[in-house]
Amino acid sequence: MHIETLKRLALLGGMHEQIAISSSVLASQLRTSPQTAARRLSSLEEEGCIERKKTGSGQKIRITEPGRLLLQSEYQDYRSLFEGEPVAVLRGRVAGGLGEGQYYISREGYRKQFEQHFGFVPYAGTLNIKLDEPFVPAPKRAVRIEGFRDEGRTFGECRGFRIRINGIEAAVIRPDRSSYPQTLVEVIAPVKLREVLQLADGDAVEVTLE
Repeated sequence: MHIETLKRLALLGGMHEQIAISSSVLASQLRTSPQTAARRLSSLEEEGCIERKKTGSGQKIRITEPGRLLLQSEYQDYRSLFEGEPVAVLRGRVAGGLGEGQYYISREGYRKQFEQHFGFVPYAGTLNIKLDEPFVPAPKRAVRIEGFRDEGRTFGECRGFRIRINGIEAAVIRPDRSSYPQTLVEVIAPVKLREVLQLADGDAVEVTLE
């Protein structure tokens, strides 16, 4: 339902500017009731997919970057359906990290799931890559990594995506709750990629989605 609502807002110009639209008008576009349309807008706003500003005459809405990326992911799904699934190659450069990857990757609750889903035990650390374009894989590519409790604290859920980086089997890990921009990805692999590929900050790399 989110996709359909976002699509209607985008077709009305909400991708590029604030648009004035009432719940009644949106309801007619969606062929639903004004109450249902209002609930969908509230849900999209809560999830950060739209920005909404109340005005004296109604409301103005604009699609945010997360909303745009959701539509872009849907677009890629349709391209796969009608054009065949192309090999997705993303390019970027190695970036410095905060050093937190080693702590999280070393948690047994994550490591067991990584081995189960990806077929390798990851090196205790991640490689950060700043991509030239946003990382927006189709949802069907995602592998769900469940959250767990360990040593009295909660570790959240995340999604994993199988990739190859310069020919080496690896995976992009994206926490469900993350402030990372869509162009920054954390990569896990069975080896220390910086050493094996002789990488330094700023070096160019290619990421191929499996």
